[in-house]
Amino acid sequence: MHDPALPSPRLSRKRCTTVILTALLFACPTIATRGLAGESARMTPTVRAVAQARPAVVNINGHKTVDGPDENGAESGPRRVNGMGTGVIVDERGYIITNHHVVDGVRRIRVTLADRRTFIARLINHDPVTDLALIKITANEPLPLVKIGTSSDLQPGETVIAVGNAYGYQHTVTQGIVSALDRSVQVTDAQKYDDLIQTDASINPGNSGGPLLNINGEMIGINVAVRVGAQGIGFAIPVDKAMNVAAEMMKLERLSGYWHGMEGNTTFDDGGHFVVSAVASGSPAERAGVKAGDVVTSIGKIQVHRALDVERAFLGHTSEDEVAVSVRRQSASEKLLVNLGKRGAQELSVDDRTWKYLGVRLAPVTADVFENNSHRYSGGLRVVSVRDNSPAARHGIRSGDVLVGMHGWETVKMSDVDYVLRQTQDADEPVKFYIVRGGTTLYGDMEPVWR
Repeated sequence: MHDPALPSPRLSRKRCTTVILTALLFACPTIATRGLAGESARMTPTVRAVAQARPAVVNINGHKTVDGPDENGAESGPRRVNGMGTGVIVDERGYIITNHHVVDGVRRIRVTLADRRTFIARLINHDPVTDLALIKITANEPLPLVKIGTSSDLQPGETVIAVGNAYGYQHTVTQGIVSALDRSVQVTDAQKYDDLIQTDASINPGNSGGPLLNINGEMIGINVAVRVGAQGIGFAIPVDKAMNVAAEMMKLERLSGYWHGMEGNTTFDDGGHFVVSAVASGSPAERAGVKAGDVVTSIGKIQVHRALDVERAFLGHTSEDEVAVSVRRQSASEKLLVNLGKRGAQELSVDDRTWKYLGVRLAPVTADVFENNSHRYSGGLRVVSVRDNSPAARHGIRSGDVLVGMHGWETVKMSDVDYVLRQTQDADEPVKFYIVRGGTTLYGDMEPVWR
């Protein structure tokens, strides 16, 4: 039996522990702060930004064959080299944006995620003007996305962070500032970049195609180039331009043959809004009641902030689906239902259209034959006949020429030509073409006969 005036042994131990801890905290205040304030101090905005973006950053590797001098400047024939770069996931189904020079000529594009899973990607589209490419991997579950910011309000001096596969060291992080805006850089005789962000964040070989982040962890640029021989001078494509190009490369009509008929612009006030600028006559969007001036706020389950979101949201739907489109019109909100349509199902075939509008018939060139003759392009279409007095004939195009591009897009498949013809016909504008003849690239502007 215990004396009621005295505490029980169990209570004594608790009090004793409390007294000891209190004494330690007063005697050694760093113990009190190391677990809380110390950890908080380490979780800087940079750490949070990198942690937020890192799951959506991928490493890209592969082998390609190149011509020209080797790394020591000595002349050599075709040789196999290791390619490396970085990419960013922009759609949870595995669509990734990167630089085209990272994947150009790579037969097996190997993509490694932040969790170390590896996939083989296929090239979907690329834009030679900006050197951007869209590739795709197939995973069993939705993939993490990078948070996309805007480059419209960047300020010289603000903090930026580059993440990438620098020299093959995966997920290397460097930090710096925006050094300047609107830079033009001539990288090679064939490649010039305009309107670039200049930064002193270290951007090295392998960083190409990776994100340049702001301090909030939002992607505000795609790293693209480094000034050889100069420290602290790297460049990135502004994210607003990059995402507009990505939207074109991911356009529903190009990837699935369906279309919605909306064109629009992105405004970057209050997080970004997609404003419809035009609705094609007879299009699914017009039939659903979409009007110029509408602000599209969501399509299906996807919140819409820019043109890329529109294409992402419709991709995967068919004419059998009713896709919910929410718009803000003046001060009211409306919910419309869009049934996508197949573009041109009732029209001429693409072969007949190229013959009618341009005056050429085209045939695919096998990849092996093309690779043996040129390493600059990944494919093309051979001109097999030219109609007398046609636009093609008036511009000197001959049988045997290889059509490698139109309007900045590669023409590897007939569907590529079909897409460009539709775009230029809607705009009623000339067609810029690129052909290869005897190893030389020739180009010009052709006026199709649309009627």
